[in-house]
Amino acid sequence: MRLYCELLRELRESHELKQSDVATVLGTTQQVYSRYETGVNELPLRHLVTLCGFYNVSADYLLGLNKKE
Repeated sequence: MRLYCELLRELRESHELKQSDVATVLGTTQQVYSRYETGVNELPLRHLVTLCGFYNVSADYLLGLNKKE
């Protein structure tokens, strides 16, 4: 099982986005978003839901529980 923080970074990079771009989508700062990618802070549920919609992936995929859907 892959860690969601690794998947967050891979998704962001595959969409050619900066951390600040994703932070704007979430309504937070680049510093806070960076902590999600490094695993320092846990990703809040509201941000999980937003990212699933933004990247068009399931929560299971983003959490490393399933293949991309």
